[in-house]
Amino acid sequence: MSRRCSYREALREALREALQRDSRVFLMGEDVGRYGGSYAVSKGLLEAFGEQRIRDTPLSELAFVGAGIGAALGGMRPIVEIMTVNFSLLALDPIVNTAATLRHMSGGQFSVPLVLRMATGAGRQLAAQHSHSLEGWLAHIPGIRILAPATLEDARGMLWPALQDPDPVLIFEHAQLYNLEGELEEGVAVDIHSAKVRRGGSDLTLISYGGTLGKTLAAAEQLAGEGIDAEVIDLRVLRPLDEATFLASVRKTRRALVVDEAWRSGSLAGEIIARIVEQAFYELDAPPARVCSAEVPIPYAKHMEEAALPQVATIVAAAHAICG
Repeated sequence: MSRRCSYREALREALREALQRDSRVFLMGEDVGRYGGSYAVSKGLLEAFGEQRIRDTPLSELAFVGAGIGAALGGMRPIVEIMTVNFSLLALDPIVNTAATLRHMSGGQFSVPLVLRMATGAGRQLAAQHSHSLEGWLAHIPGIRILAPATLEDARGMLWPALQDPDPVLIFEHAQLYNLEGELEEGVAVDIHSAKVRRGGSDLTLISYGGTLGKTLAAAEQLAGEGIDAEVIDLRVLRPLDEATFLASVRKTRRALVVDEAWRSGSLAGEIIARIVEQAFYELDAPPARVCSAEVPIPYAKHMEEAALPQVATIVAAAHAICG
């Protein structure tokens, strides 16, 4: 059974379900209560659950992320919303030096079952300071799990399993997806461990996640009309990477193209290509390639912003280059 809804509504349903199922769960962050969330994800939850469980915080990411860590150590199940990924830079110390390390440093005596949600990505003309894609940075850090839901089912289904994880889980919601509408299948089980094949194919593997998945699927459809049968892998989980899924695909198609909205230098795309070369080099018919954002602060002007980001046309062109 399915029904029509938006990505935003799917996230809200996930929050509502978690709050109903476990009294230890609470949501905290800037404007999550009376304002209903910067992207209207938590709209109506304050009225339903009250101020003890839907907590507006001061404008200090360092403070409220630290408070979330303390609450998790104390047995609660906090969901902390950071308005946008660039603001997470103000909380890197508690995320990287505390939340990610405590279970290891305590020999398993303590865990930090904290969920951090934040908007990521560009494409909304918010200029250089509010258009970051930094999930690849945090995917470098052991001790945390990184999720990038790109579909309604993942937006609805990833939160509850994330709350069961003893380690911190960071969920990156691409801001361009909030208005995405489609059919949401009821009762679909979603895991937070594996990548997913979104489209089968035999000639080329396209590897993507988050906000670039829709463009990648559109590129695959265009390529199909041009005689190239592309398989599309949605990573979904950026740490730990499910390399078995994308390596199996690459071994089948013998070609790989990674689409990543982050900048090329030091990107997650580079890590994926390195793993492909390390483990499947002799099964490749062409060098792996990647489509990333231009190496510039993201521009404000719409036409320049579009030129800086991966687009369907650039994915298609790169695919043709690989396939000869």
